[in-house]
Amino acid sequence: MTSADWAWRTSTYSTDRGECVEVADSPGSSAVRDTKHRDLGALLFRSPEWRAFIDAAKRDAF
Repeated sequence: MTSADWAWRTSTYSTDRGECVEVADSPGSSAVRDTKHRDLGALLFRSPEWRAFIDAAKRDAF
């Protein structure tokens, strides 16, 4: 399965100014890509890594 086959959605944290991130989920993993530069590919994370990132972002740990 390639990233073109995935069901991409725009992040709810994207802005109206075009600062957009897209996310796609598959069994056991999630991928993230820049909406403006889709041709550059995506970052793929295993589900536990992605969950840890989301949890840290919600706690404003960065």
